[in-house]
This record gives sequence, C-alpha cells and structure tokens, in this order.
Amino acid sequence: MEKLFVLDTSVLLQDPNSIFAFEENELVIPAIVLEEIDSKKRQADELGRNARQISRTLDGLRKKGRLDKGVTLENGGTLRIELNHKHITCIQGAFHEINNDNRILAVALNLFEEEQKKQLPRKVYLVSKDALMRIKADILGIPAQDYLSDMVVKQNDLYPGFETIEVDPSIIDTFYTNKSLDISTEPLSRHQIYPHKFFILKDQLGSSKSAVAYYNPEKNLLEPLWIPDKDIWGIYPRNIQQKMAMQLLLCDNIPLVTLTGRAGTGKTLLALAAGLYKTEELGLFKKLLVARPIVPMGRELGFLPGDKEEKLRPWMQPIFDNMEFLFGTHKDGRLDDILAGLKRVEVEALTYIRGRTLPNQFIIIDEAQNLTKHEVKTIVSRVGEGSKIVLVGDPEQIDHPYMDFTSNGLTYLVEKFKEQSISAHVNLEKGERSALAQLASQIL
Repeated sequence: MEKLFVLDTSVLLQDPNSIFAFEENELVIPAIVLEEIDSKKRQADELGRNARQISRTLDGLRKKGRLDKGVTLENGGTLRIELNHKHITCIQGAFHEINNDNRILAVALNLFEEEQKKQLPRKVYLVSKDALMRIKADILGIPAQDYLSDMVVKQNDLYPGFETIEVDPSIIDTFYTNKSLDISTEPLSRHQIYPHKFFILKDQLGSSKSAVAYYNPEKNLLEPLWIPDKDIWGIYPRNIQQKMAMQLLLCDNIPLVTLTGRAGTGKTLLALAAGLYKTEELGLFKKLLVARPIVPMGRELGFLPGDKEEKLRPWMQPIFDNMEFLFGTHKDGRLDDILAGLKRVEVEALTYIRGRTLPNQFIIIDEAQNLTKHEVKTIVSRVGEGSKIVLVGDPEQIDHPYMDFTSNGLTYLVEKFKEQSISAHVNLEKGERSALAQLASQIL
C-alpha cells in the first residue's frame, strides 16, 4: 500500500534529490520547510548550494501543476506542499514553543491523525536527519525515520584496505621463498581482492609465523610489503598499518590515497612526511599543498583580526603543529621562516583551492570527513596531471550538521574508488600519539 512521507528541512538540505528516492509514495513538504530553505539559499557553502538546487527542482515541478494540489513525479510518486499549519495546537500540550520544528511536527501529526480515521489508513512517516526531531515525533506517536538513501555503507562495513587471513604455514613459506603469491591460492581465492589491498597472513596452526602481502594489480600477484630502509623526513612507521600507509604514500603509481583512523593514529603526520620527502628531497612535485576545510565549509573568516594568513592560523594550527614536529622547531616564528624559505610548501584553507587546477603537486586534504559528497567530487576533480592527492580523516568525528559516518564525503570516496587501480586506502587502527590519547580514543 502507498505510504505518506513528511520531509523535514534537513533531508532536502542534505540531499536535494531526495524527493525522487521514495518510489511510488506520496511526499509532503510542509510550507515552513520552504521558508527554511529560502533562509539558506544565499549561503556560500554546501547548504546554500543544496538550497538553491532544491528550489530550482521544485520550480521545475510547477510546470506539472500546482504544488499545493500535488504533482506526479517521474518515479510514479506524488509530491505536494502542505499549507495547513493552523492546527499546531495539537502538539502544544507536549511542546509549548511555536517554532519551525514544531510546525513541521504539527503537519505530520495532523496527517497521521487524518489517515487513522480512514477505512484503509496509509502509514505516515516523518523523515528527518535531525535526531531530536525523530525523538519528538516518537513522543507524539508519529512514526519517524532517518533518511538513509544517502548512506554509502554501514558503519562496520567500511573498507579497511587490509584483511587478516589464516593460512597453512606452507603458504607463508612459499611467499617468503618466491617473494610473491598467486591470488588463486587457497584460501585467498575465496576473499575479495581489490587493487593495492593488503593481506596479513597468519599461521592457522597457531604459531607466530606471519607475513604481510600487498596486491599488485599490474602483476596480479601478492608481493611483500615494501618497508623503507630509512626514515622519511625523520618519520619511521611504528606499526603495520602505518607501514601500509607509508607504502601507499610513497608509491608513484597511485595518484589517490585515502587514510582513515581515530585521532592520534598518525594519518596527517605520515602524509606530511611523505609529501615533504617527495617534494623537497626528491623534487618529484613542484609543490606540497596542504588544505583542510573550515567547518562548516565556506564560513567567512572576517570576524578574525589580521590578514588572510592570520585569519587562517587558528583553523590550520593542527597542520602547523605537525610541521613543527617534522622540522624539529618549537620557537615562535621559526616555522614561518622555514616555510617561507622552502617556497614549495603551501598551507591553505580548502575554500581557496576550489576552482583551481592543481598539476604536479602533492596535495593533502586534512579532516576530509567533514566534506560532503559534492565537495569531495569538486576537490578530486581539481587534481591536474602529475599530481597525487591524499585525503585523511576520522569518519567517527563529524562536525557537519547533516552528515554522519555513513554519508560523509570521505566514506563515499573510499567506497566508490576501492575497485580502481589508481587509488588505495588503509585504515589506521593503533594510536601512536601517546598511551593516554590511545586510551581516550577507545573508551571516551
């Protein structure tokens, strides 16, 4: 039977194409939602872009008829704008304040009660990305659900970039002897193999014998993990995932690398060390560009004093902290003098690299979990010939109001590119910042 879905503002601002994701059901958009969208349309960030897009979409649907009467969508469903807010008194017993959220709840409750009076009532749902809206709806007895069509992957299913497999010890011996292993070898053949994926081979009989293998898509073979015989800009990987990450960062045949992991796992530090090594020591790139989003994306910096560099400093300080560690300097102003002398290193807010073409550069995007799918597409599509881009972040730490672990741009990029030979990914698990930082990441 057809269902009725009441859409909250958060759904439309997260995914302006969401109105086409509900199949052959009726969608209702409360009129107050249009006012909230109108208040966002002048913003220079992703919310503003989505507000303008959904406005254009709804304007196009006017050609099919009056939106307050309902129009048919291409997928067979219907959409209408609900103007009835006069019965907001129905929820004032629970929520006294008359605000936009409560008006949306009132529309959903009125529609729910109207359906209950029918001989064959339809199911009515409030759809919202706002957890408190769903909680308030539940209090009022309105079925509510999150908008899941933008979910890239379940939280426990994010591709980690490596896999641990128990094998017969003879396979490990063969791997060390031949320096390679055929992917058709059992039990490897029963596992999903993506380009540049790592495999930790352990003895199924319980001994300490083990090996780390790397899938080379060009040779279609598993090869030993390559470990640099010297430190990279003063950094040597401390654990197996860091060694995996360093191999991907130093590989010239992988132009896109993504690194995920909790705070303190060394994602940004490893990327910076590899970037400085490739740019300053080897001269393989003409510039090292390091950028991170100002959260929320596109926020104006005018409220901070000083010129552009002074305004950016508070937002970019985590990058400068890592660079101070790599250059071994902790005196005020010393790092600025070093960066000014290098010429090839540029630290920038992500806002200022949009629209540019970036050839022959080693690009690091920090805090990439706060990017939307559209922003990730915009940034990666800026990468020019001969460049390498590294996106690092922790999908568990989202600062964007309408995104979570399953719908952010970094997760989206990892899942979409995991089958492509030009990209590689690894999730760093062990914290190396300090014992306290590692414990805090685990239990807090």
